[in-house]
Amino acid sequence: MTSLYIHIPFCERKCLYCDFYSVTDTERVEDFLGALAQEIALQKYRSGEVVFGTVFFGGGTPSLQTPAQVERILSELHTAFRIAPDAEITLEANPGTVTGEKLRAFSSLGINRLSIGIQSFHDHDLKALGRIHDRAEAFRCVDLARAAGFDNISLDLIYSIPEQTLAEWEDNLRIAVDLAPQHIAAYSLIVEDGTPLAQMVGAGEVRMNSTDLEAEMYERAMERLGAHGYEHYEVSNYALPGFRCRHNGNYWSHIDYLGFGPSAHSFWKGSDGTSGRRWWNVADLSTYLDRLKGGILPVDSEEQVGLKEMLNERIFLGLRSSGVDLSELRRDLGYDLKTKQAGTVQRLLEGQMALLDGDALRLTPKGFLLCDEICGRLLP
Repeated sequence: MTSLYIHIPFCERKCLYCDFYSVTDTERVEDFLGALAQEIALQKYRSGEVVFGTVFFGGGTPSLQTPAQVERILSELHTAFRIAPDAEITLEANPGTVTGEKLRAFSSLGINRLSIGIQSFHDHDLKALGRIHDRAEAFRCVDLARAAGFDNISLDLIYSIPEQTLAEWEDNLRIAVDLAPQHIAAYSLIVEDGTPLAQMVGAGEVRMNSTDLEAEMYERAMERLGAHGYEHYEVSNYALPGFRCRHNGNYWSHIDYLGFGPSAHSFWKGSDGTSGRRWWNVADLSTYLDRLKGGILPVDSEEQVGLKEMLNERIFLGLRSSGVDLSELRRDLGYDLKTKQAGTVQRLLEGQMALLDGDALRLTPKGFLLCDEICGRLLP
């Protein structure tokens, strides 16, 4: 099933490390909602017989929106598109931006998956990242989500924060496991160009951890979460059986998706399945509003995804997640990876960096540590 993504560009405060498009000026929320409704209506022609199986509210901070505002967006989506009755509908939430009443209202609207941006259970880490919440609010948010009836909760954690020790990261993992969410996303802190963190690192005000320590933290995450029943189904994502994020899985599988809001991306395959079109919206709220006021889609740029790009992305995304289905690769794109890259595949198998599970080539935990390098070797 295809997917819908809504980018809510509003934040109470911009985190030091974040390079996703967001603004702190919430006075234009109503203007944004009107423009968003217009954008959704302009894409309605794509609905047809297509059934959308996932909806994802990302940002920004979607949980800053009121339940009435989220209901308005969902109503526009249901009017324009066929959304499956059992669709996975995710909303990203930050501790400190929700109440029990608000979460109950979100749940009543059909939001059935909550992704909570915890990042760390240590206050000094949260301060270093520029987060607006503290440890106590993190625990409170999880408790409120459970009390509101959410039974599909994901926690986001960040490791290799400046001055974070291995023991502190292990403590974060222990606490997360004790809270028993259905899903955990654990990302290494990346210094993105143009962010305040990048400026601080460049000025020598902040020193990042060594790559060896970062790798050790990653190994700890794989070991600890795996030992507690979490399936490592993507480089940075872990889920209890039955709770893998279907929306992200669609991204990684070249399944069609439509994105709405400033900076949102979309992808739509061609009729033959061996090519597609990818486009993305302007990353500027004012321009986004102006374009839609004039009845024009706010597309910033687009690219045609040909057979070569489809093949590269299928291999790259597959290795980063649950593996490359070699038979599907042969059937869909006419490429026999096992034959074409026989020597590289054999070395990966002998080095225990990959394994063959039936006709699927999957990376092992050892292989995940060198995922990008391995992908580079295997791309045609």
